[in-house]
Amino acid sequence: MVIRPLALATLAAMLAACAVGPNYVRPDTPAPAHFAQAVDSAQAQPTPAADAEFWQAFNDAELTHLVEDALAANHDLRIALAHYDGANALLRGAKFDYFPTVTANATATDTRVGGGPEVKSYNVAANASWELDVFGRVRRSVEASRADTAASGADLAALQVAIVGEVARSYFDLRGLQERLRVARENATNQQETLRLVGARLDAGRGTEFDTSRARAQLETTQSRVPALEAQVAVTMHRLAVLTGRTPDALLAELQAPAPLPALPVAVDPGTPGDLLRRRPDVAAAEERLHAATARVGVATADLFPHFTLGGLLGSTAGSAGDLFKGGSETRLVALGIDWSFLDIGRVRARIHAADADADGELARYQQAVLLALEDTENALVRYDRTRAEDAQLAAAAGDSANAARLARVRFDAGAVDLLDVLDAERTQLIAQDASADARTRSATSLVALYKAMAGGWPQRLPERQTARAAMAGATEGGR
Repeated sequence: MVIRPLALATLAAMLAACAVGPNYVRPDTPAPAHFAQAVDSAQAQPTPAADAEFWQAFNDAELTHLVEDALAANHDLRIALAHYDGANALLRGAKFDYFPTVTANATATDTRVGGGPEVKSYNVAANASWELDVFGRVRRSVEASRADTAASGADLAALQVAIVGEVARSYFDLRGLQERLRVARENATNQQETLRLVGARLDAGRGTEFDTSRARAQLETTQSRVPALEAQVAVTMHRLAVLTGRTPDALLAELQAPAPLPALPVAVDPGTPGDLLRRRPDVAAAEERLHAATARVGVATADLFPHFTLGGLLGSTAGSAGDLFKGGSETRLVALGIDWSFLDIGRVRARIHAADADADGELARYQQAVLLALEDTENALVRYDRTRAEDAQLAAAAGDSANAARLARVRFDAGAVDLLDVLDAERTQLIAQDASADARTRSATSLVALYKAMAGGWPQRLPERQTARAAMAGATEGGR
């Protein structure tokens, strides 16, 4: 009686060598051999290795410190880590379907019917149930969970790319704003000196109130730039603090001292589009979700076929607790169950069509991710190249305008030009120096955008885990 179900189970295990539904095959992703915005590889800095930390190349200890803090404490990263941990837990749970489910129960009853005798019964049993994965429903389900977990891990890596990129961009924005603030204050000081000279000429009877008013108006216009730039500096400091998991005011003292922007490479070699697609975590996440959707087609398809379940029971039933497990009280059962609903085929096929549609949608999403990755990199390459050229030209213009303003003041002191020439030269100097500082900042941030697009140089690390229970306990201790 026991041998026949076991033989059927053995036969079912032999049949389990295949699984219904489509096997996942990585889609063909045609990509160009080279980027349209190709660079001279002899002059370009190579793409960072996958495990390199690109921000280290800037030799800025403050930037490195901020990035390290963000990777360890950024709350968006901790949210993504929680999702990844949850996906891993679901995967572990799905794998348990490979094994029998074992439960145990015990009952004790005391029954009396009418005036009849009292009847006592004691029962102890262990039950086992195991779905024989003949058509691969369990395997496809585990395959889908494994792909979901991989996609969640890729999402975490993609968010690391985004967070590190935002920290570096915000940091360079801060240094650029501080430079623009320095330029505005320095020009205001120069214009204050011009106003002083004009006032002295007026007092000596060689100037006019009209000249004084024009000089004062230009000074006040320049000074009006300072509060707006100061506000932008503070806002950027707040952003960096929150990115690193702190309150907005936490870094004001630390970041108050200005620092220069780093030297930038002439060009960066992004490698080939094929290499790029293998590095981008957002593309990897889209592919894993396509894999999961394909596996779920198999899960739905398995419902077209019967489900085989092997069940067993081992226990003891007796009229008193002391007689349990004694001779004659044992109970055993081995059974092979078959569950197959012929009348539910329409619903099953509807679920299969829905799973097919989901897979088609994930395929389109994956193909779109590939195109967006290529577009992102092409755009970053051209922006970095053009901002570098703009930076060079505006730097030269800033130098020339500063020299022109100096010469205008000298000539004004000598009486060779009037005040209008001096004011015009000073206004041009301010505009050129501010534009140069802005272009320099945009060059640095466009380099960060290029590194971000190439997804090179990102660490394989996890943010610090902190459970809600631990956080609540810490808050309670702090309140005491």
